Amino acid sequence: MSMILSASVVRVRDGLPLSASTDYDQSTGMQECRKYFKMLSKKLSQLPDRCTLKTGQYNINFISSLGVSYMMLCTENYPSVLAFCFLDELQKEFITTYNMMKTNTAIRPYCFIEFDNFIQRTKQRYNNTRSLSTKMNLADMQTEIKLRPPYQISVSELGSANGFSHITVGEYKGTGKISAAPHQRLEPVTLPGIVSFVLSLLCGALNLIRGFHAIESLLQNEGEDFSYVIAFFLGTAACLYQCYLFVYYTGWRNAKSFLTFGLICLCNMYLYELRNMWQLFFHVTVGAFSTLQIRLRQPQGKSPDYNV
Repeated sequence: MSMILSASVVRVRDGLPLSASTDYDQSTGMQECRKYFKMLSKKLSQLPDRCTLKTGQYNINFISSLGVSYMMLCTENYPSVLAFCFLDELQKEFITTYNMMKTNTAIRPYCFIEFDNFIQRTKQRYNNTRSLSTKMNLADMQTEIKLRPPYQISVSELGSANGFSHITVGEYKGTGKISAAPHQRLEPVTLPGIVSFVLSLLCGALNLIRGFHAIESLLQNEGEDFSYVIAFFLGTAACLYQCYLFVYYTGWRNAKSFLTFGLICLCNMYLYELRNMWQLFFHVTVGAFSTLQIRLRQPQGKSPDYNV
């Protein structure tokens, strides 16, 4: 019989369990799955926001949003579309009931254990699919899963080390390779963001052209300083890296953007003899503007809408 067996709510940053369903099954298979729950909870910050772990006759599915992950254990033949609708319903209710301040400052496990009542009611509804009455569009959910399927974690990736795992995250279907940083979608691009991106590319191109001119001058005049060439090319690399930070999410993204802006300022300070004040002002201003846009374009706070 296909059914949901248990569910839990876990804080992403440290794996602290915030709430969980009351489980009475003490079989060997369930005990093993509880170990997988604990192992995965320690690695949530390194995983995409939607994942599935298949463990023989059971599946563990979870979604993450706003620093909280919603995990569930079901039998292997339970439909994925219903599993992720179930998780999305838990997510919406938890976000509505508890604010982020409470979840971020929680210090003891299961401090929101009263949420178990909602988990149990929702689990009963989803386990009785014939009488399941909820506003969900299964066609849209199936389309969403097809376009961006959950990342499949294999049991072999949970190689134990001192009781916990080291997960080597491979290819996330629909997004290509992912890094150790959390997979996040950035907020939609704004007009100022597009302008900053184009201006950064322009500054990078100007630095690149001046760098080649400096190389030509160096070849023609032996007395020219090669350090100017390095400064121009470093400026090009800094501008292009700002474009990269604006488009993609990486760990320590804001810190990297400020360091890149500092490099742009240093390069222009060194090149003050080759540029007038207006040119220096333009390059530094564009660098500051791009840094601001990187800072403003933050990761989306909510995971994709499952149309429940």
